[in-house]
Amino acid sequence: MVCAQEALAGLGLDRVLLIPVHAPPHKPLEGDPGVEHRLELCRLAVAGSDRIDVSSLEADRPAPSFTVDTLRSLHERDPGDDLTFIVGADQALGLPGWREPAAVLELAGLGVAGREGVSEADVLERLEALPGAAARVRFFSMPRIDISSSFIRARVTDGRPLRWLVPDAVASYIAEHGLYGAVAR
Repeated sequence: MVCAQEALAGLGLDRVLLIPVHAPPHKPLEGDPGVEHRLELCRLAVAGSDRIDVSSLEADRPAPSFTVDTLRSLHERDPGDDLTFIVGADQALGLPGWREPAAVLELAGLGVAGREGVSEADVLERLEALPGAAARVRFFSMPRIDISSSFIRARVTDGRPLRWLVPDAVASYIAEHGLYGAVAR
């Protein structure tokens, strides 16, 4: 949520759309409760936000999910929208190995959140082989918060509290449904 908020401000976006992946194409999510639960967690997290929303686009189609297919679907649905795909700098480094990376950059600009240990120069160097990449990449600052989804899942598995790390409604949902090894209430 912090990344979404910072992208809104740092890139001057009108809105941010969270799209939980149905099934990642390259690696399974360990202990994955399923896309329906992840969709609901996102909905709970964005509750009350007027500029951050959730889409079930990937959940509604068969797996696996590829970014290029999602971007094409978004363009078909709203052809006038100027899309920005938001990733961390560490993910941006891997873009050349994704399915149709040049098409990803044709369909959307790339909003890159700063990450510890990855410089803007590193990202631009890695993407330079993709046509027009330098003009399609915009960087934004991201507060250094060492909280990731794997960190949250590990805390749940270890029975440690989530208070202040995720919205209260998200922590309650995880506990109520026994997700990620939580003891269901």
